[in-house]
Amino acid sequence: MTKKKPLIVIVGPTAVGKTAASIQLAKHYNGEVISGDSMQVYREMDIGTAKITEEEMDGVPHHMINIKQPDEPFSVADFQSLAKKKIDSIHQQGKIPFIVGGTGLYVNAVIYDYHFSEVAEDSGYRERLDQFAEEHGNIALHQQLKSVDLQSYQELHPNNRRRVIRALEVYHVTGKPLRNQEEPEKSSPYDTTVIGLTMERELLYERINQRVDAMIEAGLIEEVKRLSEAGYDQCQSMQAIGYKEILAYVKGEVSEEEAISQLKQNSRRFAKRQLTWFRNKMQIEWFDMTVHREKRIKEIHQFLKESYYS
Repeated sequence: MTKKKPLIVIVGPTAVGKTAASIQLAKHYNGEVISGDSMQVYREMDIGTAKITEEEMDGVPHHMINIKQPDEPFSVADFQSLAKKKIDSIHQQGKIPFIVGGTGLYVNAVIYDYHFSEVAEDSGYRERLDQFAEEHGNIALHQQLKSVDLQSYQELHPNNRRRVIRALEVYHVTGKPLRNQEEPEKSSPYDTTVIGLTMERELLYERINQRVDAMIEAGLIEEVKRLSEAGYDQCQSMQAIGYKEILAYVKGEVSEEEAISQLKQNSRRFAKRQLTWFRNKMQIEWFDMTVHREKRIKEIHQFLKESYYS
């Protein structure tokens, strides 16, 4: 039997410190990092995605960053395909691949090898749904999912119109819910170890608020203005947390203070959803980073040493 090749995964909520921890670990284990963040694939969207800088990389190669324009589509299946190729390439160099990020579905699709069926499209039906949403609103469109695909109805936000339409289209074409087209294998094709970073909620929320303030100071508003002036207003990427709130301010719909407050609130809610998702969907070894961060890093080192080098 061929021995599975190692894959180290680091997940956790936004602002918990995944980036800094992953750099320390990747340097120690001769690793390269594959970003597991659905937004960092987009060029020109740097501040709002908390994209790692060259200086922060500290010589550790990073992949799946800045590979798409903000108006280009990018799916879970796209991420899976590209990430698996990167994993193979890193292994061929004799290094260890690390997937680091907070987009749980993207990470899961790789480590549990989801099979994405090729589902036929019906562009006319898709256009009719889009027109329906324009006339009746996203909530009314989302409500259509309830009777045909309850899981997607519960998982998808009404404002994620693109995914709602896709779920309805898949059911229209196949007669089956969207998740039936995305069946995961029961085991990973890799020797996978998943490290989860967590933190006491009050401190995490404080870090999130501080991160948003730092983003504003670093020029997030100017970044969103540039993207808007470039014609990216209606792109799905601009509906991400960090962009939709500031875009509302740029368009004069809310005050700057209201936009920043909404961004902080949405980011805190997102962190809560991330933690719930990870705990329910993945087998994770958790490390609490609330205090004694360097001690926790040493504990992770020891855990990985026992996993791969015992």
